Amino acid sequence: MSVVVPFSAALRERASSAHSTDECDGFMTDLLTGAGTRDDYIALIAQQWFIYAALEEAGIRMRRDPVASVFLSDKLTRLPALEADLAFLLGPNWRDAITPLPTTQAYVSRIRRVAATWPGGFVAHHYTRFLGDLSGGPFIGRLMQRRFGFETNGIGFYLFGDIADPKAFKSVYREQLDTAPWDDDEKERVIAEVLVAYRFNTELFADLARAKAAQVA
Repeated sequence: MSVVVPFSAALRERASSAHSTDECDGFMTDLLTGAGTRDDYIALIAQQWFIYAALEEAGIRMRRDPVASVFLSDKLTRLPALEADLAFLLGPNWRDAITPLPTTQAYVSRIRRVAATWPGGFVAHHYTRFLGDLSGGPFIGRLMQRRFGFETNGIGFYLFGDIADPKAFKSVYREQLDTAPWDDDEKERVIAEVLVAYRFNTELFADLARAKAAQVA
């Protein structure tokens, strides 16, 4: 008798095994271990703004979709926090001070293209970003807080104050993945799109490292 693996568990396993070791090297390793600078942190937050602007704009449209809308929650919204962080870090004219890197531009284009035609693809990107942030974000926020002397200003992106129990919230989200009305082919498509999102994240860290090296040169 074969054991049926819940979709959320299969997705988590495939995504975990696909993590490139490079994702934890270079730019992010420096930032997390103390070798990175405040400017590096600002550069990361700036790129996140472009990504979340696209993702949350797509989320507004997906509120009308019977499948994708189930995964949407105002408690996850990150854009206001990102804008407050950038205003604190760069000043009131922060929009004029940030530019999307090539990987960010490609990532944003992918999110918009997928969300325009494919609810499952939108869920793949939503899952990758928001559940990833809810899982690892508070830890990163605490590190940046200690490293750069922030209080809550500057790390709002990593704070989920409206979610009292992140573990329970993630459990409900995974249950929603398990009950989504997708057949096996669609589930494979969703997993493949999650892996695309992971690659974009890895490539973004490499892009940030290249941009930093170019400034130093």
